[in-house]
Amino acid sequence: MSVFPSASPAVSSPESAPGSAPGSTSDSSSASSAVSAPTQADLFDFVRRTAADTELIASLPLDPEGRTWVRLDGPGGSEAWLIGWPPGTGTGWHDHADSVGAFLTASGELKENSLAARLPTDGWKTLELTEGVDRERRLRSGQGRAFGRHHVHEVLNESPDSHAISVHAYYPPLPQIRRYSRSGSVLRLEQVERPEDWQ
Repeated sequence: MSVFPSASPAVSSPESAPGSAPGSTSDSSSASSAVSAPTQADLFDFVRRTAADTELIASLPLDPEGRTWVRLDGPGGSEAWLIGWPPGTGTGWHDHADSVGAFLTASGELKENSLAARLPTDGWKTLELTEGVDRERRLRSGQGRAFGRHHVHEVLNESPDSHAISVHAYYPPLPQIRRYSRSGSVLRLEQVERPEDWQ
């Protein structure tokens, strides 16, 4: 199966965010929960304001070898994290399933590699990506981005000697993370993680 660039990429900026993220339909007031659900713009505003809290950023314990994180109270029931990135660390390729999200670098610099193509959500193990789907962003302190559902990316701290710190928010709270390996143009689904695997 091949994946081609989408006519309208599955990534978006806060300025082009939809009116609201999907709310849960499991309760009797799904219409009111959709109204109060944070949008991509709301999540981006939250990560921007949180990253500007220098006392909070300075309070994150940093480890020289592994990433560290602290859970935060996100807006409107969203899931939020403050993450420390030692030099040379990264996430590997992954997506956040049906959650929309935003993240912003609070200190240092992060690199995001992403795919500007909508992937099938289920029923595949290996995809061949076509030319033109790769995107790269360098996000220095104070820079970030919002993204839509099924956004496939990896985030890296490529600095040889400096930590980076970032703030992340997702709505709805992450139901799962799908992890991928990549070899050239071939993307392979390797693992599906659920909240109990990382909390």
